[in-house]
Amino acid sequence: MTKTGSKPENPISWRYAGDQMMQWRRMAGVSREELAAESNYQVESIKSMEQGRRAPTYRAMEVADKLCRANGLLLSGYQYVTPEPPSLRAPGYTTAESEAVALQEFELILIPGLLQTEEYARTLMRGYIPLMTDEEIEKWVAQRIDRQGRLQEPTALFHFILHEPALRSMIGGGKVMRKQLQRLLDTGEQHNVFIQVLPAGQGYFPGVAGPFTLLEGPDGERLVYEEGQDTASLDATRKRVDALTKAFTVLGMQALSEEESRERIREVMEGL
Repeated sequence: MTKTGSKPENPISWRYAGDQMMQWRRMAGVSREELAAESNYQVESIKSMEQGRRAPTYRAMEVADKLCRANGLLLSGYQYVTPEPPSLRAPGYTTAESEAVALQEFELILIPGLLQTEEYARTLMRGYIPLMTDEEIEKWVAQRIDRQGRLQEPTALFHFILHEPALRSMIGGGKVMRKQLQRLLDTGEQHNVFIQVLPAGQGYFPGVAGPFTLLEGPDGERLVYEEGQDTASLDATRKRVDALTKAFTVLGMQALSEEESRERIREVMEGL
């Protein structure tokens, strides 16, 4: 198994703003639990902000400013909090994925990023609009491969359901796809990674409208990520999370078993 590369440090503005929030809170005798309750965040989320692992939000800093009687001094620092490092996904997703203890993803026509080979990922990025330079493409490929290090964490669970057309999309041609399908077989051998194939030709099924990802954080916070043409969203509303959690459960029941899925992947490989 390969080890993950070192992750780039989050912006210093995150760390500074988060540390200021923690220092003001401690001086005022306000507990992390109190701040979390007043700002409607999980305790672990506040901890992530204070430690600079997540960008402090306006809401958290505003509530902290009031609870600590900072008279605007703490909140004034929010203007210097830089955005999350560039990502091909919605703001906040990279952090949520890096902290998730469980991830469930459904894909319609593409292989999930966490399972992609370099060649497959590079082919996809060459087709992105607006077009990227070779340097930008290599940057994003490296970032995507680095993210895959999460799969090596034995206590984190990953469950992928792939609609069969994703296996037959021929991204990059036969050679690239054969290597990609072998990656699915190899990764599926890990005890913390579950891969199922949803057979084509079933008619309507939950998720036919588009792919989605469910994430569970270390504090139990649940999020849903959805991506479409030129749009992406990371949602924590209970109604949306519950709806797609149920959809994923149904998809799991409609999909082939793990072993049947492996056989289907092998069949597709043999036909390339």
